[in-house]
Amino acid sequence: MKFRPCIDLHNGKVKQIVGSTLNTTNTVKTNFVATKPSEWFANLYKEDKLTGGHIIKLGPGNDDAALNALKAYRNGLQIGGGITLENAKKYIDAGASHVIVTSWIFEKTKIDFTKLQNLSSKIGKENLILDLSCRKKNNEYYIVTNKWQTFTNEIVNEETLDNLAKYCSEFLIHGVDVEGMCAGIEKNLVELLGKWAKIPITYAGGITTEEDISLIKKLGKDKIDFTVGSALDIFGGNSLKYKNIANKYK
Repeated sequence: MKFRPCIDLHNGKVKQIVGSTLNTTNTVKTNFVATKPSEWFANLYKEDKLTGGHIIKLGPGNDDAALNALKAYRNGLQIGGGITLENAKKYIDAGASHVIVTSWIFEKTKIDFTKLQNLSSKIGKENLILDLSCRKKNNEYYIVTNKWQTFTNEIVNEETLDNLAKYCSEFLIHGVDVEGMCAGIEKNLVELLGKWAKIPITYAGGITTEEDISLIKKLGKDKIDFTVGSALDIFGGNSLKYKNIANKYK
């Protein structure tokens, strides 16, 4: 299990937001807005030799900040948000180690496996990560798209993970209902992922304390990597020190 750092971009700035409030209105709840540019965070992760981190573009207006971060840490960061068949290679060429895709592979509420296969073939499954970020409904975790607002018909379970793993090298999975809440992790989701774990998986959502990280290690059978946002001191948090986490979970 290792720590995967993140750079979340919203309106061109590095931010930490409450995931469930991300929509097209002005009701987005923001926990933190950085005064430092995206490349500052990229350089920090590079200096600390952290690998497998990701940049997520939350809506439009983030491309310049994303490209600046990729330039600062070539082949050290993944990128997601608005990735399509047409632009995926642009980001790989710009320095992304992988591209992360969710909404584009969906046709309304179902996965379009033809689109997924075409993307995987074009850039190589080794360069593709699928974001299966999900929200709970009727005691199941459903993949959500369109900035985490639209429920699809796809449930995060063994069958879905098996089918999608044929086309990608990793999964990134946010527990959206607890994302940015600093109120603990989605235990059932982490346990489900730990039981499967046939390819690398990064979990995000609700991590607040060292106890949460230890719980991910236990429930995930030491197979699930993690990312932390709002609880980290570099993002305005007061419960976890970035340097401690970076040094302990490389």
